[in-house]
Amino acid sequence: MLKLRLSRGGTKKRPVYKVVVADSRFARDGRFIEKVGFFNPLLPKEKKERVGLEAERIKYWLGQGAKPTTRVARILGENELMPMPANGNNPIKAVPKKERNKKEEDNKEAPKADAAPKEEAPKAEAAPAAEAPKEEAPKAEAAPAAEAPKEEAPAEEKK
Repeated sequence: MLKLRLSRGGTKKRPVYKVVVADSRFARDGRFIEKVGFFNPLLPKEKKERVGLEAERIKYWLGQGAKPTTRVARILGENELMPMPANGNNPIKAVPKKERNKKEEDNKEAPKADAAPKEEAPKAEAAPAAEAPKEEAPKAEAAPAAEAPKEEAPAEEKK
């Protein structure tokens, strides 16, 4: 499968990416079919030199069935070469890791606290057992009443 993806270059902590068309089986920085652009994440978003794309070649490869990766799809969407992809929803990713761990611990303790009221609830329901048959009787009466209009409806259709 053909992919439009980023191939990393540059030095340690100073990345520069090439936008390439490559077979998905090849390594990220390995063999590719064609270089169709570049991306420099270190430059500010306003600078024109941050992204360079060969629009004609990208459109050609998209027409040939190449699928862009998520990051490349965003870059192409920003440059209006294809529709902007929908934003993913990962709200946990925005929360710092320490706070995430605290919330997970709180969530583990919360079910234990919820379990105690559930144990008390059956005890409270067991005492008014005499009321249970009274509640069932109206349900039984309601069922035939609900069926009666169904029987009348076909009779009207026959006329």
